[in-house]
Amino acid sequence: MDHSPLVIHPSPADTLAYRETGTGQVRPVAVREFLADITRVAATMPAGGYVLNTCADRYRFAVTLAAAIVSDRISLLPSTHTAEMVRRMRDFAPDVFCVTDQADSSIDLPTCRYPEAKVTDAPAELPDLPVPQIPDGRKVAYVFTSGSTGAPVPHAKHWGNLVRNAQAEARQLGLDAATGAPRHAIVGTVPPQHMFGFESTVLLALQSGAALHGGRPFYPADISAALAAVPRPRILVTTPFHLRSLLAEEQVVPPADLLLSATAPLSEQLARQAEECFCAPLMEIYGSTETGQIATRRTTAGAAWKTFPGVRIHTEPADAPEEPPRFFAAGLHLDQPVPLGDILDLRDAENFLLLGRSADLINIAGKRTSLAYLNHQLTAITGVADGAFLMPDEEAADGVTRLTAFVVAPGLSAATIIQALRERIDPVFLPRPLVFVDALPRNATGKLPREALKTLKALQSGSHAPTKIAREKA
Repeated sequence: MDHSPLVIHPSPADTLAYRETGTGQVRPVAVREFLADITRVAATMPAGGYVLNTCADRYRFAVTLAAAIVSDRISLLPSTHTAEMVRRMRDFAPDVFCVTDQADSSIDLPTCRYPEAKVTDAPAELPDLPVPQIPDGRKVAYVFTSGSTGAPVPHAKHWGNLVRNAQAEARQLGLDAATGAPRHAIVGTVPPQHMFGFESTVLLALQSGAALHGGRPFYPADISAALAAVPRPRILVTTPFHLRSLLAEEQVVPPADLLLSATAPLSEQLARQAEECFCAPLMEIYGSTETGQIATRRTTAGAAWKTFPGVRIHTEPADAPEEPPRFFAAGLHLDQPVPLGDILDLRDAENFLLLGRSADLINIAGKRTSLAYLNHQLTAITGVADGAFLMPDEEAADGVTRLTAFVVAPGLSAATIIQALRERIDPVFLPRPLVFVDALPRNATGKLPREALKTLKALQSGSHAPTKIAREKA
């Protein structure tokens, strides 16, 4: 069986991470210290074959992940850590235990606190341990998607496939140190437990020779401080939601050398604004929990996506003639063709346009579009800080479904927004009602779960008075 190294940094003295010191500064963590931490943490793990890793500190997450791998345990990476999700994890793996760095953790599992090294453990005096070689076929993690029945659906991730995927990302972005690319410092606003954060802030660092920043800055000032604390060249891994919040502050930000964005479509307007602000190119990442990352595009250079080296996309007819064709990704790290949840305009096997998610496709009065397209048009209006459409579950009495849109736009009127939308979308998709809110219920990665929007609509319709509701005549 083939093996792949845990990290590819050529020297034990190479920097693998930057950890916050609590004084606004960071200290570099060498590969030898990382390997020593892995050995120490693996030795403290209790019996059990599965690990729920809830460490918020990105370095601790990476150490715990690696400790689980070298001790032949499997990490569980659900999208949330709610009580219901934890119960689901326990049902899935009865011997699961939790490793956390949270003092007030309420996870209802056997739990051990992340064992921080003693301050007397001088990193420079640590022995140079060999880099573990992991069997490519070893199952190291399960990531989960939402199932149609509400039960999370597990997707197994094997080490060799994760390595090939991360190294392909590095080559696609020009970050592969093995080819002479400079070693970057990676700052992420997305949690490492999320697939995008897992791949682009943890695996990318381990498999490209880069160094990860241990923190997870969320607010604009924290993001700027984290970037300023690490040396250049540096990467900011973030989301459209975080970018929009950061740029709305109109503060001076430290220059970056690369911006990575995923989890939601990004408008060219916001991408251009971000590139000018950070003096760096912005690359969007395309992928899914099932496929991992498979394509990129520079948003300001055009709408087309380019697949990673070795990844190809093909289409197959749908089961019914009235349904759109299905698209599959194959090659590189994918053992078999994996269906995509999106509708594409396939230029060739390696280049495509993204038209929207299959589940987002809507049909009103015989006209089709996608919620992603509508959301893009809404948030592209100058003065709209955030916004999203919601397709109701129920059919309207007159047979024509009415969309609801939620918008964060404190300086605009309903009439102004509706007029701007009339210039962008078919009138049949105009929202009725258009609801002004102070903020949208986005999760930690900036995503808007449909259930959260439905709850928001119920609150707006019930006893909880909205900030402001505007209804547009048909």
